[in-house]
Amino acid sequence: MQILDFDSKVFLAPMAGITDQPMRRLVSSFGKGVMVSEMVAINALSRKNAKTYKIADVREENYPVVVQLVGNNPQLFADSAIFAEELGAHSIDINMGCPVKKIVSNQSGSYLMKEMSLAAEIIKSVVKATSLKVSVKFRKGWDHQSVNAVEFAQMCEDNGAAYVTVHGRTRSDFYSGEADWDIIAAVKQAVKIPVIGNGDVTTPQKAADMLNHTKADAVMIGRAALGAPWLVSQIHNFLETGVMPEVLPIPLVKETLLTHIKELAAYYGDKLALGLSRKYVCWYCKNLRDARKFRENYVRINDMEAALAEVNRFFDSSAERDE
Repeated sequence: MQILDFDSKVFLAPMAGITDQPMRRLVSSFGKGVMVSEMVAINALSRKNAKTYKIADVREENYPVVVQLVGNNPQLFADSAIFAEELGAHSIDINMGCPVKKIVSNQSGSYLMKEMSLAAEIIKSVVKATSLKVSVKFRKGWDHQSVNAVEFAQMCEDNGAAYVTVHGRTRSDFYSGEADWDIIAAVKQAVKIPVIGNGDVTTPQKAADMLNHTKADAVMIGRAALGAPWLVSQIHNFLETGVMPEVLPIPLVKETLLTHIKELAAYYGDKLALGLSRKYVCWYCKNLRDARKFRENYVRINDMEAALAEVNRFFDSSAERDE
């Protein structure tokens, strides 16, 4: 089943500080997949906070971007949906699943799973405010004593959500333990709108397994794409053809990382990009020999040219050892 008008049933998960424009550009450069923005705080967007406005502005991207909004005020949600539409959003996703303490303490994210009437009001207000399709991302429940994903999904459907994304963990689980694919299957059975499954999809085969197990319409890839921006398109291709992708050669991993750092620099400027690149470098080299020493060297570098040179040095020596 095609999800709305997307040309893929593989979604890049919204990850704060990760799925920014440079990451989306890189992921989309490898092939098909659906791009979702970092979460955009509605309080800041309504004030036209410069940093938040920049996150929400996807007009320069030549592929559809789902813009995710987070907050707890129905009117600000409606206002922000209108802003997001003006800033090029393909559709709007409402974050009702983020487990982070800062978000939850503001009665946002997965906190809203405990406040179903407020959650319904938010969805209704966004659907009414914009001509764009509206989706909702949520979890299995707040904790294991209050698993309510099925009822929550039905509420989303009743209030106009075009599709839902279900992460198979509760808020209390955060990202630990195994994702419960059975709850995703239960949601799929309970609603007529499309359902996207999220949680523990780390390989093309696991994506196929989730779709088979849950009968979901699409999958969402989160942490597995860190340091592997090619994974989304690899999963898309595998689901389409059944052909397992080959492991990327080290020189191509190096070129991808260099491109990522340069995209960060173009978007944020050298100084900020260098700081941000440190976490990406850790992810890209995680399976290579002497990666720890390389990371220790890299985090001490304060010059962009030196940083790029160190990436070249490490990956070139890794490729030579691999021959």
